[in-house]
Amino acid sequence: MSAAGSIEARPLTAKRSGALAGRVRVPGDKSTSHRALILGLLSIGETTIEGLLESDDVLRTAQACRQLGASVERLAEGNWSVRGAGIGGLVEPEAVLDFGNAGTGTRLMMGVVGGHPISATFDGDASLRKRPMRRILDPLARMGAQVVAEAEGGRCPITLAGARHAAPIVYQTPVASAQIKSAVLLAGLNAPGLTTVIETEASRDHTERMLRHFGAQVSVAPHGEAGRRVTLTGQPELRPAPVIVPGDPSSAAFPIVAASIVEGSDVVVEGVMLNPLRTGFLTTLREMGARIEAMQPRQEGGEEIADLHVRAGELRGIDVPAARAPSMIDEYPVIAVAAAFARGETRLRGLSELRVKESDRLAAVAAGLAACGVTHAIEGDDLIIEGGKGEVRGGGEVKTHLDHRIAMSFLVMGLASRRPVGVDDTAMIATSFPSFIEMMRGLGADMV
Repeated sequence: MSAAGSIEARPLTAKRSGALAGRVRVPGDKSTSHRALILGLLSIGETTIEGLLESDDVLRTAQACRQLGASVERLAEGNWSVRGAGIGGLVEPEAVLDFGNAGTGTRLMMGVVGGHPISATFDGDASLRKRPMRRILDPLARMGAQVVAEAEGGRCPITLAGARHAAPIVYQTPVASAQIKSAVLLAGLNAPGLTTVIETEASRDHTERMLRHFGAQVSVAPHGEAGRRVTLTGQPELRPAPVIVPGDPSSAAFPIVAASIVEGSDVVVEGVMLNPLRTGFLTTLREMGARIEAMQPRQEGGEEIADLHVRAGELRGIDVPAARAPSMIDEYPVIAVAAAFARGETRLRGLSELRVKESDRLAAVAAGLAACGVTHAIEGDDLIIEGGKGEVRGGGEVKTHLDHRIAMSFLVMGLASRRPVGVDDTAMIATSFPSFIEMMRGLGADMV
């Protein structure tokens, strides 16, 4: 597939199913997988990774690491080895860094390149080419990087010339975004002195945790009511460190919601990451009345994990505060599906960030709800959903807009709707959850 090319669409229909049952393990966390590869690249020596998510998104990051000078090898399923080039040791790639649909990989690697005296061209598929990159490029320019070429509006394909001598900065992010924060911190690894990122609302902290795991000095202090001030000491010598990748909570959200809305379901999702900055969706579902029990809590790779036991139950509509958005930004589409089956109104507040994801997710969710007969409205950046008291008409054909989370969310809806729900394409599900359809069928889901 070419950088901007496409592959043949694979439509799929989900039908009302009997009770879902069984134990499943979702793929490794995508955020952790990207970062493990990148910090392996920036270390000198061998980093071993266990449980790496072998999705298209992550494999694109692995290939980019090879192009920048690392030796990246798959040892067995989920087990990988990275022999890094080290900070300051990257090579200039001979070909375009093709990230496919991987927005996280693209933005984090822009930070890596932006802090090094090399040039690289970033590109991807049609969906990636629509996504804004200016919010990443602006702080990198302050650190000394230059945009040599870009598509209209600061979009890919983008050729970035990294800083000849990266300068440390103090940068306040315009929105709560782990990708912006991470890009600045990764660029700051090759800058002398202290690089500081200030957030008025705390975003996911996987980068800070993993930087410490690899030997970097990172301090985190409160900022205001809900924010953080993150400071990195530049030019460390990162040491290789083994990484065990926990189960991805964003992927776990799909079987969890499915088990919550399909009558009689009883499902255990094993080894799910419970990082407090990633579990807004669990808080929300529990407030809605979902029956979710955390079993065998433990730690792996610096992250809290547990097995989640989920049983079907009656859900109720709630008001979800905007402040929760950073901890559940990827889960809103499937939370909207849960809300459609709840009793009463659910208001999801502050969803502006959904407009710049793989698709305009706010518009795509609304269109999917409309196609399936769910009463809803958009007021500013809020999505209001009138629950069907456990009943949703279904019967719609949902346009996914090349967005994996839209596809999976509305397939989940079809499992409990009166009429089947179809999605126009499932090919892009491989970007985050290659085993999704097979796993759901194994629990008893009727998908054809």
